[in-house]
Amino acid sequence: MPNIKNHMPVIIMGGLLLVYGLIVQTGVLLPLMKTLHTHKSMDLQVLLSLILGGLALGGAIINSVKKPGNSTFDRFFLQPLGGIVMIMIMAMAIRWYVEPLVKLMSASLKPMLGFKIYKVLNLNYVVLGILAGVVLTNSYGIPKFAEAGVKCARFVLKMGVIMLGARYSFAELAKLGVYSVWLIGFFVLGTVFLVLWLGNLFKQPKTMTGVLAAGMGVCGVSATVAVAPVVKAKSTEMAYTIGTILSFGIICMFVFPTIGKLAGMSPVQFGAWAGTGILNSAQVAAAALAFNAVDIETLKVAEIFNITRVLFLPVIVVVLATWFGKETGQKLSFKSVVIDKFPLFIIGFLILFGMSSMGLFSPPSHYKGKYIDVSYNDRTQVTPEEWETLNGAMTAGKFSALNQTQFAAVEDLIKQRQIAGNYDDRNNKNEFDKVGRARMAQLEGVLAAVKAKQVSLAKDVKSAIGHAVKQVHKKSKTVVTLTDFMIWFFAFGLIGLGMQITKKSITQAGGWPIVMGVISGVVKATLSFFVVLWLVKDVVLN
Repeated sequence: MPNIKNHMPVIIMGGLLLVYGLIVQTGVLLPLMKTLHTHKSMDLQVLLSLILGGLALGGAIINSVKKPGNSTFDRFFLQPLGGIVMIMIMAMAIRWYVEPLVKLMSASLKPMLGFKIYKVLNLNYVVLGILAGVVLTNSYGIPKFAEAGVKCARFVLKMGVIMLGARYSFAELAKLGVYSVWLIGFFVLGTVFLVLWLGNLFKQPKTMTGVLAAGMGVCGVSATVAVAPVVKAKSTEMAYTIGTILSFGIICMFVFPTIGKLAGMSPVQFGAWAGTGILNSAQVAAAALAFNAVDIETLKVAEIFNITRVLFLPVIVVVLATWFGKETGQKLSFKSVVIDKFPLFIIGFLILFGMSSMGLFSPPSHYKGKYIDVSYNDRTQVTPEEWETLNGAMTAGKFSALNQTQFAAVEDLIKQRQIAGNYDDRNNKNEFDKVGRARMAQLEGVLAAVKAKQVSLAKDVKSAIGHAVKQVHKKSKTVVTLTDFMIWFFAFGLIGLGMQITKKSITQAGGWPIVMGVISGVVKATLSFFVVLWLVKDVVLN
C-alpha cells in the first residue's frame, strides 16, 4: 500500500515552494532581487511557486492514498511529478539566482581580466543547467522519486524547439540577398556532410556522428536537440556536441575579430563571416561587437546570417533521417522519411514559423518578435525634459564630434521630437518608414560610438537619445510569451539532459567528437572567410 513517507520529499518541496512564493509576495526579497536584476520577474516567481507548490502537495497526497496505476493520469502526472518539481526548483534557482550571481561576479572581475567570463564561457542558464544536472547525477545521484520525471526531459526539449519557430520570420531573409542565402545553404550542408565523412573516417557511432553533424552545421543547441531523436543520439552525445560548439565558439570570439581587422574586412563582410562561421548566438554577437562597436551594422548582419541557419533545420532533419536510415539498413521511401519518421515537433516548429511569417504574432518582418515603429504618435515622443537636454546640448555644440549623418539624425530628433521619417512624406509609407529607420540606425550608431569611447556625451544626453531609440523598438507580447515558455522548456530539459550524463558515459565517449568538431569548424571558418570576401558586398541589407 502506498505510504505517505515515500512521498515526503515531494511534500517538503511543495511546502518550500509555497513558503517561498508567500515570502516573495511580501516584498522582503525585493532589495536582493533588485541587486540581482530579477525584480521584474517578481510576479512570475510568486505565481510559479504557488502553482507548482500546490500541484506538488496535491499530487503527493493523491499518490499517498491511491494505489499505483498505469492510467494516463498516472503516467503523465502522478508518476513523473516528483522529478518535474525537483527539476523545476533547480531551473528556478538557476534562472533567478545562480545565473544573475554569475553575471555580477563576471562584471566585478572584468576590470582585472579585461573581459566578462560570463560572455566568454557563455555561462547562461543553458550551460549552467547542464552542469547542475551533471553534478547532481555524478555526486548524490538521481533520487528514486525523481527518476520518472527526469525521463520527461527530451519531450520538454522538443516543446522548446516548437516555441523557437515563433521567433523568426521569412520576411527577414529578404534583406539577405541571393548570394547570402546560397552562402548559408552551402556551408550548412557542406559542414553536415563533412562531419558525416569524418565520422566514417574515425569509425564513430552513427548516433554521435549524426547529432554532431547537425550541431556543427546548423544552429548549435537547437539543432542538436531537434536531430537527436531522429538519429537516436544518447544524452552524452548531445552534451559532447553542445560542449564542442561552445568551446570552438570561445576560440572564434577572439580569433575572428583579429583576422577580420588584419584582412581589412568591411563591417558587413565581417558580420556575414561571423554569422556563418560561429554557431552560438551569444558568441556571434560578442565577435561582431568586438570587431565593430561603433555602429550596429556588423551585429545586424551577423544576427541575420546566424538565424538563417535555423531555417535549414527541417532540411537537415530530412537529410540526416535519410542518412541514418541507410546506415542502419532500414528500407527507405519518401513516406518513411518525410511522413512517417519526420518528427512531429519539427512540424510544430514549421507551423509556428509559418504563422509568424504571415504576421499573426507581429509584423511579418520582425526578428525574434521585435519590430520598429517610426510612425508619428504620442508614445514615441521624447519628454519635454529630454527635449530641453538635447536642444541645450545642440546649442552648446556638444554634438560636433559626430559624423555628418549622425549629426543630421540628432538634428531631426530635436526638430520632430521623435524618431520618424520626413513629415512631408508621411503619405508615402515606404519612403517615410525607410527614412525613419535610417535615422534610428544613425542614432544607434551614436550610442555605440559613446559606448566605444569614440564620442563623449553627457550622461543625460546619452540617456535622452537612448530613450528615443527605445521608444520605436516594440516587442510582440505573443512572441515574448512564447519565448518565455521556450526558455523554461529548455531550462527544464537541459537540466534533465545533464542528469543522464554519468562519469562512465563520459569516459566511453572519448575525445573524437572534439577532433571532428574542430576539423569541421576550422574548414568552414576558413572557406567561408574567402567566400565572404569574394561574394558579400556592402549592399547586403539594402
